Amino acid sequence: MKRIRYSKYVPDPAGEMSMEDLLSALSDYLLQSGFQDSMWYEMPQGEHTLEDLKRAIENALLNGETFDENLREQIEQMMAEGQLDDLIEKLIERMQQEDYISIDRPYEDQPPDPSRQSSAGGQTGEAQQARFEITDKSLDFLGFKSLRNLLGSLGKSSFGRHDTRDLATGIEASGSSKTYEFGDTLNLDITATLSNAIQREGLALPLNIEYSDLEVHQCEYQSSCATVLMLDCSHSMILYGEDRFTPAKKVAMALSHLIRTQYPGDSLSLVLFHDSAEEIPLGQLARVQVGPYYTNTREGLRLAQRILQRQRKDMKQIVMITDGKPSALTLEDGRIYKNAFGLDPLVVSQTLEEVSKCKRAGVLINTFMLASDYGLVQFVQKVTEMCRGKAYFTTPYTLGQYLLMDYMSRKTKTIH
Repeated sequence: MKRIRYSKYVPDPAGEMSMEDLLSALSDYLLQSGFQDSMWYEMPQGEHTLEDLKRAIENALLNGETFDENLREQIEQMMAEGQLDDLIEKLIERMQQEDYISIDRPYEDQPPDPSRQSSAGGQTGEAQQARFEITDKSLDFLGFKSLRNLLGSLGKSSFGRHDTRDLATGIEASGSSKTYEFGDTLNLDITATLSNAIQREGLALPLNIEYSDLEVHQCEYQSSCATVLMLDCSHSMILYGEDRFTPAKKVAMALSHLIRTQYPGDSLSLVLFHDSAEEIPLGQLARVQVGPYYTNTREGLRLAQRILQRQRKDMKQIVMITDGKPSALTLEDGRIYKNAFGLDPLVVSQTLEEVSKCKRAGVLINTFMLASDYGLVQFVQKVTEMCRGKAYFTTPYTLGQYLLMDYMSRKTKTIH
């Protein structure tokens, strides 16, 4: 006779824990921008080690408020029994299996570096540590989470594509009908077409419909937009006791998720500007950190214009997030001219000349300022006047709300 034996259920927090809850608790660590680094003057490596991840998970387990009460009790019991390290190892293994992180050991195949050797001649523990990177799956979740939080604070749950005042023929009817013209989509308004024919010939069979009787539905014209997000990564973004760069990164990820899911016809490129400027893939945004850089706004504008020239969109715009005055300039021979005090006449004049080029090319510049000192306000107002854009003097806490709402409402005001 077949028997079934029952035993006491022993819960496994490593298997029951939601990876999304864990990733939410780790979001500040995964998106850190160097604000906690004491050695700010060293070049950031943009890399994370497994030891760092273990410490971050331990802090999240002990201090996180996203887990339910039963799970927190289990974690406290495992900590009292000395099993917390095993739980962390299992969670890291599960994160790798479910493609939230990828782990590699880049130092194993490289020749020994004398600078990394200990006094005994062997390599130090730091050189032997494994590194990890967050995957696109994690970035997509963090972008969705940031977008949900930002739109939730606005009282909105979903948004469609960009609507404009222009009407065009299409499949989705949302406007009044019009007389058919050659080239229009043949989305016939049957009622209006038959009414025209009856008014012309009367109610008789067969009913002859002529070319002039045809009426077609109109739909709202929805434009496409090419956006370059210019993100200031100079050292001032983490100065004065406030981390301004991490919120800016979160907003960039939220904007990327919004465009990919709600505005598939739009494009978004990311430009970092500091001593110079560089374009990076959005997938690398989470690893970007600030450094000992000046603010070369002109070089960022020049690179943004080159990117927009490759795009064939109805609208072209630059969204610039910064907190500092232009303090650097790339000279014709490639050297970097710097003035730490900012608002140098040479730097400002060259930067405004680049703004003028954007205006002539039809590129809109919207500036989101994370500082509001008098000299900076005057400079931003000048930029705004020249390119017919907007200036928002905001804080890291309200940056996302202003930027997303501006992006989603702008096209109704610029296409005529």
